[in-house]
Amino acid sequence: MTHWRSETICTAYNAGQLPGPELPEVVFVGRSNVGKSTLINVLLGRVSKKIAYVSSKPGKTRSANFYRIYTGGAGVQTFCLVDMPGYGYAARGRVERENWWRLVNGYFAGGRDTAFVIHLIDFRHGPLGGDRELTDWLGDLDMPRLVVFTKGDKVPKGRKKAFYEKYVSPGMLSLLPPFVTCGKNDDAAERLREAIPKIIAELRDNLC
Repeated sequence: MTHWRSETICTAYNAGQLPGPELPEVVFVGRSNVGKSTLINVLLGRVSKKIAYVSSKPGKTRSANFYRIYTGGAGVQTFCLVDMPGYGYAARGRVERENWWRLVNGYFAGGRDTAFVIHLIDFRHGPLGGDRELTDWLGDLDMPRLVVFTKGDKVPKGRKKAFYEKYVSPGMLSLLPPFVTCGKNDDAAERLREAIPKIIAELRDNLC
């Protein structure tokens, strides 16, 4: 079992509050209520003592949260996990949606050491409009992307293969075959925890 240690670096509500880059950064993005905070807590071993706020109401995370991660494994020992606020929550007003884009644009336009983006998608629904818009935008930025499905436990076991093939077969771009997670510290979470530092190391090697 891989174990990570973590500590909070910064909480930023606007681009002016973003911390200076100090480590390779892995950015978690996804629609509101996709299960982003739940998965982050699982990966950080914070299931009982949560570090990322979890709510049943969409749109509660409205800041970019930065966590320093110590993997304790071989290769890349330390990186920064960036938890971006969710997008696509219809009940948010125009001003809040504009603030989201300003924060995200400010992050990606800031010349940061972003290793890659983890794009979380609800396994029950597959990519929706906002997901496809984000995919196109990341493609324009030439930003590496790993797809991780959430809420896999909400799909009947007998239908999971069909769901997976439906979403992935049209040529979904992902650094690795997309993971299917369920918000628990299971084999899928462990494989993702092991994969993230390895991806950072491989991307760094390719730049050399």
